[in-house]
Amino acid sequence: MSATVRDVMTTRVVAVRRDATFKEMAAMLRRSRISAFPVVDDARRVIGVVSEADLLVKEAVQAEGTSVLAALRHFKEEDKAAGITAGELMTSPAVTVGPDAAVEEAARLMYDRRVKRLPVVTPAGLLVGIISRADVLSVFDRPDQQIRDEVTRQVLPGILMRARAGWTSRSATAS
Repeated sequence: MSATVRDVMTTRVVAVRRDATFKEMAAMLRRSRISAFPVVDDARRVIGVVSEADLLVKEAVQAEGTSVLAALRHFKEEDKAAGITAGELMTSPAVTVGPDAAVEEAARLMYDRRVKRLPVVTPAGLLVGIISRADVLSVFDRPDQQIRDEVTRQVLPGILMRARAGWTSRSATAS
């Protein structure tokens, strides 16, 4: 397939600045019906991502009655749990992708880095979109005939051209 991130990304991205508070972020997540957002600096460069999981860490780790075993397991999250702003709670650096990357590359990044979404950035790091797992899978949400046409128009000609080049070079060396 030849789909790029630009083809499937969401361009209306809800993002927050580093100084957004826990309460503002929790309300924004609920109101926007999203599960995370990029954190951007004043120039709209992505500096991190805050997810529901990041906000949950704050509440769970600081909850009274946390067992010693759970506290030990989450020891590294203590600093994050003490945070009250996006800059303190975010996961940084953000795993990002460019708009011209293949959708397969985005899928591989999500899988390898165990993230559910990727901010889409320009080479300068400016936020231009976001791609989620659902966006990646959307390339398969097409009629079979459309997929067949794409294979016939784009995939097969490339295969045939490479095969023909191989035959030409083999017949030249056989002469």
